[in-house]
Amino acid sequence: MADFSRKLVQWQPNHGRHGLPWQGTRDPYRIWLSEIMLQQTQVAAVVPYYGRFLARFPDIAALARGSEDEVLQLWSGLGYYARGRNLLRAARQVAESGAFPDTVAEIQALPGVGPSTAAAIAAFAFGRRAAILDGNVKRVLARQFGVEGEKAQWALAQSLTPARDIETYTQALMDLGATVCTRARPACGKCPVAGDCVARLEGRIDELPAARKRKPLPLKRSTWILLLHQGSVLLERRPGAGIWGGLWVLPEGPSKGVRAFCQQNFSCEIATTRRMTPIEHGFTHFRLNIQPIRCGVRRLLPRAQSPGFIWLDVAEAARAAVPAPVRKLLLGLV
Repeated sequence: MADFSRKLVQWQPNHGRHGLPWQGTRDPYRIWLSEIMLQQTQVAAVVPYYGRFLARFPDIAALARGSEDEVLQLWSGLGYYARGRNLLRAARQVAESGAFPDTVAEIQALPGVGPSTAAAIAAFAFGRRAAILDGNVKRVLARQFGVEGEKAQWALAQSLTPARDIETYTQALMDLGATVCTRARPACGKCPVAGDCVARLEGRIDELPAARKRKPLPLKRSTWILLLHQGSVLLERRPGAGIWGGLWVLPEGPSKGVRAFCQQNFSCEIATTRRMTPIEHGFTHFRLNIQPIRCGVRRLLPRAQSPGFIWLDVAEAARAAVPAPVRKLLLGLV
């Protein structure tokens, strides 16, 4: 097993990933930010968001002073928005305590940080000997050693983690899973540990790790009301918990009787309505079919606007803290 770690440490400097914006630093804030953004998100998607986030919040003190609206606006389009809200909560905790925690247990106690993320932060920021086990690493261990199951893989990951060169080893393990031992068509000819790989030797590369049976995702339907009045659009803030929590979205409404609904609920007299092209958006547990209805407002009725709603210029709304489908619709109007 020591041979596995040694080969990865030797392989990484010449064959691993280098030049990523969060590499080459020991700043725990920057490392923590990158690890949170990289949860369930591809590196290529994260890079531009990482740069924009740091430009606005260069350190943890600046983030702690920020607002949820600002954080979610910068996070808009990256998905899994609870990460952004947890990031802000954690920043305020750290700012109050006075220092970023430096042990795996303390880092894991921060909102939104699991055991593998905590281990990666501890390794890269503080040089701690800590085992990681993200999705890519699970695949590497399943193929290399024929070991599956959460408990067994954690034990294996911990036994493999060396006492020295921890940052290089941790990066190598991530790089191997992301660029060589990929889910489909792994590049075994480029793998530094292919000679000892159980899956390769036994002809089981396509079998390991065992594929989980995925049930078809249920389809949900929603009608969105795109209300336009003198270059502005009506947005509604989602509740803090749940899908798109805290973001601004287009209000939902009925598929029929839209004019009466808008007059009763949004104090709008509607001049025109038009069904737009439906949008399908995927979530972890379901698919959402969205039918947008574009409504031209003739005039606003003299009633107080309900709390949680706001009229914004369309271009400004597209830059606000809105989820990707809303932004796509709004950008089509600019």
